[in-house]
Amino acid sequence: MPFLQLAVNAVALAFVLGLVVWGTIRTLKRSEDPARLIFKWVLTALVITFVGRPAARIVEAGGYAGAFGGIPLTTLCGLLLAIIWRHNITDIVAKPFASLYDGGDVEIEPQPYYSIAEAKRKKGQYTEAVAEIRKQLDKFPTDLQGQLMLAEIQAENLNDLPGAELTIHRLCAQPGHAPRNIAFGLNTLADWHLKYGLDRDAAREDLQKVVDLFPDTDLALIAAQRIAHLACADQLLAPHDRQRVAVPEGVKNLGLLQSMAHLARTETDPAKLAEEFVKHLERHPLDSDARERLAVIYADHYGRLDLATDQLDQLIEQPNQPAKLVVHWLNLLADLQLRHGANMDAVRPTLERIIERYPNHAAAEIARHRLNLLILEIKAREKSSGVKMGTYEQNIGLK
Repeated sequence: MPFLQLAVNAVALAFVLGLVVWGTIRTLKRSEDPARLIFKWVLTALVITFVGRPAARIVEAGGYAGAFGGIPLTTLCGLLLAIIWRHNITDIVAKPFASLYDGGDVEIEPQPYYSIAEAKRKKGQYTEAVAEIRKQLDKFPTDLQGQLMLAEIQAENLNDLPGAELTIHRLCAQPGHAPRNIAFGLNTLADWHLKYGLDRDAAREDLQKVVDLFPDTDLALIAAQRIAHLACADQLLAPHDRQRVAVPEGVKNLGLLQSMAHLARTETDPAKLAEEFVKHLERHPLDSDARERLAVIYADHYGRLDLATDQLDQLIEQPNQPAKLVVHWLNLLADLQLRHGANMDAVRPTLERIIERYPNHAAAEIARHRLNLLILEIKAREKSSGVKMGTYEQNIGLK
């Protein structure tokens, strides 16, 4: 039992000593002047040893000596301690109020500053700006803002597109960056390849890398859309080449023509457009714009509402599609159904899909309102489709 008590006392003493050492070290680290703080501790120990302890003994003795000797010594001890620690006591009282304005002892997280680099860039000192950015990146090698700014200066100001490409690739290889930041860097690099390098293939590689790095995400979907609509070489060169515009000769004797039907603008053949869209979607199946236009042609030109529904359903069920686009496609499907004679039992489920998918979205309220007026909308379309124009005598103005 005595051994157990000794062990408990030893553990308690070690804990107290450890706590005291930890508190001492922490206090010294947070102090603005550690040497001065240590000096105050030494003075405090001396005052307590040579003034405080004698005062305590005299007070314990009692009698007139305790009354007329112990109390003055105790007062002197307290006065000396107050003089030694007066600034610290004042700080303890005032610190909560001062912290409202200066932040107190909260340590400022180190971060890079690019104000000097930005100022030099505005002055046209691009090489000096790059040097300033590299100084910050030496301290913070994974900083996103600095690397993007460096690549931007390289591409836009120094005409060093390979250098900008290397900077972006290094950024993508660093761990810890958010997927959206990496996708932003690669999309920006694709823009530079198109704008400054006129290199469609390089831009495609940049965007394809987003698809490969983040499959089945909205980032991959957006990148795939961009790939499907990359400009051809002639379109990229058009802003840089001044081409002659051939103005066709106007029609002669316009007022003497019996008919001007041949002068009307020829519309693109919907069948030809549909064929082009089908071929395009074989290469770029995620191109939502082409698939939507194909669905409209299927419904309006071919009268195949089933094929149009299939195309729009592919868009609607595509993962990671924005809610705004899904609502648009569901409303478009309802429009096509109404336009081609579908009854209420066919149109109602289409609008109810909006409410089921996005019950708290503003589009759900609009869909509910449209459902309430759906019978009127169907009757209005039936009435307008049932009105037939009469026949009139031609050439009445020539009699």
